Amino acid sequence: MKELNWKGNWNQLKGKLQQQYGELTEDDLSFAEGKENELLGRIQKRLGKEKEELLSDFKRLINNL
Repeated sequence: MKELNWKGNWNQLKGKLQQQYGELTEDDLSFAEGKENELLGRIQKRLGKEKEELLSDFKRLINNL
């Protein structure tokens, strides 16, 4: 997941995710560096999506920032 450049784009990506998936809360999207897998797990649980699908969504949203 390092290729997503979490740290540099997180605030923008978080806003896009909240727009696209209104059911995500601030707690779901709380980011701690080095805990990307925990973040992804919370989002997976909330949305019921597979990891690969979410990563694809994240990459698409980052490319559109």
